[in-house]
Amino acid sequence: MVSLRILRRTHELQQKLLSPASNPISIFYTLFSLRTLSYTHYDDPYSTTTITTATSTTSTSSSSQSQSLVRTICALVCQSYSPQTHLRSSPPKLNLDLNADSLTNEQAISVVASLAEEAGSMVALSFFYWAIGFPKFRYFMRLYIFCAMSLFGNGNLERAHEVVHCMVRNFAEIGRLKEAADMVFEMQNQGLMLSTRTLNCVLGIACDLGLVEYAENLFEEMCVRGVSPDSLSYKSMVVGYCRNRRVLEVDRWLSKMLERGFVLDNVTFTLIISLFCEKSLVSRASWCFDKMIRMGVKPNLINFTSLIHGLCQRGSIKQAFEMLEEMVRKGWKPNVYTHTGLIDGLCKKGWTERAFRLFLKLVRSDNYKPNVHTYTAMIRGYCEEDKMSRAEMLLSRMKEQGLIPNTNTYTTLVSGHCKAGNFDRAYELMDIMGKEGFAPNICTYNAVFDSLCKKGRVQEAYKLIKKGFRRGLEADRVTYTIFISEHCKRGDINGALVFFNKMLKVGLQPDMHSYTTLIAAFCRQKKMKESEKFFELSVRLGSIPTKETYTSMICGYCRDENIALAIKFFHRMGDHGCAPDSFTYGALISGLCKEEKLEEARRLYDTMMDKGLSPCEVTRLTLAYKYCKKDDSAAAMVLLERLEKKLWIRTVNTLVRKLCSEKKVGIATLFFHKLVDKDQNVDRVTLAAFKTACYESNKYALVSDLTERISKGIG
Repeated sequence: MVSLRILRRTHELQQKLLSPASNPISIFYTLFSLRTLSYTHYDDPYSTTTITTATSTTSTSSSSQSQSLVRTICALVCQSYSPQTHLRSSPPKLNLDLNADSLTNEQAISVVASLAEEAGSMVALSFFYWAIGFPKFRYFMRLYIFCAMSLFGNGNLERAHEVVHCMVRNFAEIGRLKEAADMVFEMQNQGLMLSTRTLNCVLGIACDLGLVEYAENLFEEMCVRGVSPDSLSYKSMVVGYCRNRRVLEVDRWLSKMLERGFVLDNVTFTLIISLFCEKSLVSRASWCFDKMIRMGVKPNLINFTSLIHGLCQRGSIKQAFEMLEEMVRKGWKPNVYTHTGLIDGLCKKGWTERAFRLFLKLVRSDNYKPNVHTYTAMIRGYCEEDKMSRAEMLLSRMKEQGLIPNTNTYTTLVSGHCKAGNFDRAYELMDIMGKEGFAPNICTYNAVFDSLCKKGRVQEAYKLIKKGFRRGLEADRVTYTIFISEHCKRGDINGALVFFNKMLKVGLQPDMHSYTTLIAAFCRQKKMKESEKFFELSVRLGSIPTKETYTSMICGYCRDENIALAIKFFHRMGDHGCAPDSFTYGALISGLCKEEKLEEARRLYDTMMDKGLSPCEVTRLTLAYKYCKKDDSAAAMVLLERLEKKLWIRTVNTLVRKLCSEKKVGIATLFFHKLVDKDQNVDRVTLAAFKTACYESNKYALVSDLTERISKGIG
C-alpha cells in the first residue's frame, strides 16, 4: 500500500511534467522528484487487475482508465521483449501488437518511466524505439527526455546517450537541430554528463546540414564545458568546410588538427586534396599528399588521380607525369580517368598532338577505352587551337564507337565554333542537341553569348540570351559575369554594379572571376577604395583571390602612385597560394620605376629572372631606359645581358629608337654598337632613327663610323 501523501505528490508532479507549458528546467527537476517516489504500486506490476491503493476512490474514472492502459501496455512489452534478439550495435527490437493511435504522448511517457523503474533499461528502451517509429512520437521531445533521464537514473549512462543521439538525429530531420542541441546542454545542467561522442554526433549532423558556422560555435561550447574534442571532432569541421568548398577554413582546421597530432583517414585526405586541386591550390594539395604519406596513410588511385588532375589544371604537366610514374611504382595502374586528366592538361598547355598520342594509346588499349569525358577533353583541345575539322571528326568517331555525346561535349564544340566566328555552325549544333534529347543548357547559351559580345555583336547576344530565358533557362553566375564584364569593358561600372546586385538578389554568390572583373574595372579608373572593398568582401565570403586579382590590385596602386600598398599586396599573394607571373612582376617594376626606386625594381627583376620568368618587353624596356636616363648605361647593359638573344635584340632595337627620340645619342651609340656585334642584319627603322638623331645633334662622325662598321660586316 502507498501513503496518500506520496500519491498526491506523484499526481502533482505528473501534472506539472505533462503540462505543455513546462519548460526544460522544470521538466528535469520534476523527473528527479519522480525518481524518488513510488508513484504507482501494483500487487503484480504488469497484471491487468485493478490497482489496489488506499485512495483509489479519489482517482477519476479517466485517470483509472489511463493507468489501466499503461499497465496493460507494460505487460505486453514485457511479454514481447526478448533479450536474445537484441544486438548491442542496433536498437532493441519489439514486436508489439498495438495501435499507436490509441496511446497518447503522456501515456507513452508513463510507459517508458514505468518500464525503466520496474523492468529495467533495455525493456524501456525497446518500447521507446517502437514508439518513435510513429510520427506522433518521433518528434515529441519530452519522450526523449524522459527516456534518457530514466536510463540515467538507472545508472545506464551509455544507453541514455544513445537516446540523446537519436533525439538529435530525428529532430535534425525536421530542421530542429538547434533546439535538440540546446536540450543536450540543458541535460548536462541537470546532471547528465556530456560526452565527446554525443557532442560529435551534434557536430557531425550540423556539418552534414551545411551549418558550419553553428558547428564552429558548438565546437567552442564543447571546450567551454570541459569536453575535449577528439580526432572525429576536428574531422567533422574539416569535412564540413570541404563540402562547403571553403578552402581557407579547411586549411585552418586541418592545421589545428595536425598540430594536435591527430591522424586523418584516406577518405578525408582524398576530399581535401580534391578540393585544393579544384580551387587551383595545387601546392597545398601536394603538401597534403606528402603529409598523408608521412603519417603512414597509403595513397590510393583516387589520391594520385586527383593530384595529377590538379597539376594538369595548373599547367604543371612535367610534375603530373612524374606523379604518374610514382603512382605506377607504387603498384597502381592508371585508369581512363587518370589518362583523361593528362589529356586535358596537355590540351590546355597547347600540346594537342602529344595529347592525341596518349588518346590513341587509350583507343588501342584492351583495358581502358576513352569515355565521353576523354573525347570531350580532346575535342576541347582542338577547339582551343581552332582545329574545328578535327574536333568534328572526333565527334563522328565518338558516335561510331557507340558513345553518346553529352551536353558538355556539344557545348565545347559550340564554343569552339563561336570563337572561330562560325556562329551558323554553332546554331546548327544547338538544333542538333535539341533533336538528340540534349537541349542546350545555360552553359551552351553562355558560350555563344560571351563570344557574340567579344565579337561586338552585342544586340544579337542579348536577343539570344533572352531566347534562352523564354525557354525556361535561368541566368547563372557566368551569365551575370558576362553582363558585368561587358559593362566594365565599356567603362560603365554603374551598369556592371546593377547586374552584380541582381546576382546577389537572386541568391547567386559571385565567384572570384566576377569580383576580379569589377576590381580590375575600378583599378583602371583609379578607384582604389572601391577595389579594396570588393577585394576584402570576396575574401570574407570565402573566395580565393587569383593571380589576376592581385595583379589588377597591384596595377591599380601603381597607377595611383601608391607603391607601398602595391608592394603589400604583392607580398600577400602567397597567403592565398598565388605565384606572381611576369605580368605581376612587370606591373610592380613599372611602379617602382615611376617612383625612381631603381634598386628595388632591379632586385625584383633579378628575382623574376631567377624564377625562370621572362619579363615582357615593357618591363625590360622600362627598367633599362630608366638606367640610361641616369647615365648608367653599364647597369642597363648588365640588366639586358640575362635575356636570350632574340629578346635582347628586340629590346635593344626599341631602346635605341627611344633614346634617339630623346636625343640621347651618346648612350644610343653604345647600344647600337653592341647591337651590330650581335646581329649584322641591322633593323632599318632603328638605323634610320639613329641617323636622324645624329644629324639633328650635328654628330655626323657617329653615323660615318657606324655605317662603315655595318658595310664591312664587322661583328
